[in-house]
Amino acid sequence: MVPVMAADPKTVSFLVEQMSGSGDVTARQMFGDWGIYCDGRMVALTSDGQLFVKPTAGGRAFAAGAEEAPPYPGAKPCLLVDPERWDDAEWLSELIRISAAELPLPKPKRRKVWFCSTRREDDAG
Repeated sequence: MVPVMAADPKTVSFLVEQMSGSGDVTARQMFGDWGIYCDGRMVALTSDGQLFVKPTAGGRAFAAGAEEAPPYPGAKPCLLVDPERWDDAEWLSELIRISAAELPLPKPKRRKVWFCSTRREDDAG
């Protein structure tokens, strides 16, 4: 089975399942495309029916010869995974595992703290 449209939720579910051997793999929809995360790190995204993996030294070595292309105009090039490779869960999981190990965890989001003052100006002394 070689899926054709990566923006299709069924295809994204298929890819997540194929990558599940690499760790805790999840997907989130982002601006019409999908971001794919492994153990909290964004490792890949789908765009225009294609799978792009964030480039790392280990990922490049493992996927030797993989084409690099930007997933959308103005983006940095990523490893473009040939759809023929999508069926090979072992290979895809290993690529994601290697890449995730070299990517940093996202910075923690700062909580917004709202302060409300009940003090009125005429109370100020």
